[in-house]
Parts: sequence; structure tokens; C-alpha cells
Amino acid sequence: MIAHLKGRLDSTGIDHAVIDVGGVGYLVGASARTLAALGPVGEAATVFTEMLVSEDSIRLMGFSSGSERDWFRLLTGVQGVGARVALAILSALEPNDLSRAIASGDKAMVARANGVGPKLAQRIVMELKDKTGGIPLGPGGVAMAAPVGASADAVSALLNLGFRPAEAASAVAAAEEELGETASLDALVRLALRKASK
Repeated sequence: MIAHLKGRLDSTGIDHAVIDVGGVGYLVGASARTLAALGPVGEAATVFTEMLVSEDSIRLMGFSSGSERDWFRLLTGVQGVGARVALAILSALEPNDLSRAIASGDKAMVARANGVGPKLAQRIVMELKDKTGGIPLGPGGVAMAAPVGASADAVSALLNLGFRPAEAASAVAAAEEELGETASLDALVRLALRKASK
């Protein structure tokens, strides 16, 4: 499995780039947003990658950030969303916008992407609403790492109480920042609940 490529940007196309790593050119499919973030041809470039293996091909998809790759994985897990449609969605919406659209159930925003009709947009919003807790938004809309350990358990506790994934993750992150990483699960949940209810 190839997790990322670090090399020189050799060339770009409408939906792909070629990254030269030690003399080997890797063709990676990419969203318009990733292609724009790569910079000029000939310069150093790093892309996070996802390998797609099918009966007749092996393809690499490239992303400018880990959160964009995570969203690609989530999107392609929805029935009817292939790599091309997922890249179209990621070209139309930044990960933060996509997270907000799904959290608020805004299927019209998701349907802005090429190849996404109202029915597919509805399915994407419905299926991903409960799965986006691992890609929460931090303060100022910055994507945070998925919580682990006690903080992951605290997020789970808040989700069980009916909080939205992004809301739960944000409250737990704020509580952990105040209490420190060694805080107990009990203390984290109590403070996160106070923060979430403000």
C-alpha cells in the first residue's frame, strides 16, 4: 500500500498529475482542488494517496491533505459513488464545506458537484451523517485528527446521548485541551457535556 508520494511534479492533466519519485513517474488521479494545490510543474510535490485495485486495473488517487483522502474513502463507501464522482465532489467542495453540508443535511450543496443528482446527494448525506465523527472540525473549521483513547470513548458517549459527530468531537477536543491529555474518561465527558450545552 502506498500512503503518500514525495517527489517532483512532472506534469498535470484535467484530472490527474504525474509525480516523479526517483526517476519513476506515478500517475495519480486528483481533484481540481488537489491539482491547484500542487504548485508549478518541476517543483517539489507531496500527495497523500489511495490505491484502487479492480479486476482490470490498479490506480492511484492523490490528495493534497489527509482529510481529503479520508473524505474520498468515505464517499466511495456510499453505493453509487465511484472514484470519479468522489473526485468531482472534492473538486466542488472543500472537506470543511462537505463536513458542514453533511452535518446539516444540506443535500443541495452536495448536488453542486458534476455527476451528482438529487437522489445520490440525499443518499450521501444520509449514509455519511453518522460516519463523519472521525473527521471532525476544529476551531476555525480546521480538520482535527480522529480522537483516540479516552477522548474517542468520550466522543462515543456524547454520540450515544444524541449529539452530532462534529459537535461531540469539538466539545471533547475543547475539554481535553482544558484538562490535558491524561484526563479521565469521566472528567472528559462531564466537561465536554458542559461545553456542548453552552
